[in-house]
Amino acid sequence: MVPQDAFHAYKTLIENHPDVELKGKTMPYTSLNGHMFSHLDKTGNMGLRLSTEDRTRFLTQYETKIFEQHGRQMKEYVQVPENLLLNTDKLLPYFAKSVEYIKTLKPKPTKKK
Repeated sequence: MVPQDAFHAYKTLIENHPDVELKGKTMPYTSLNGHMFSHLDKTGNMGLRLSTEDRTRFLTQYETKIFEQHGRQMKEYVQVPENLLLNTDKLLPYFAKSVEYIKTLKPKPTKKK
């Protein structure tokens, strides 16, 4: 189960973007146009997908690393430091940059009918 403080902070970020909805019952995530762009793992670690420029800036500014899931690096995702996740006002601009980046990607075709 995802830690409640991390889940609450993640949910707060999402609530600031009416065009984004929280998905996933046990592993919360967000996606737009078929592209996942944020993820909260079961330990409360958050991965955030950013453009190359924003990702480089984030990695340097917050002295963090590329997000890993199941032992594999997710190359466009940064690991959001726990103290930053819990400071949603400070993280919100980067979450917004992630949403804007995803909107620039070509939508993936849906499999649902």
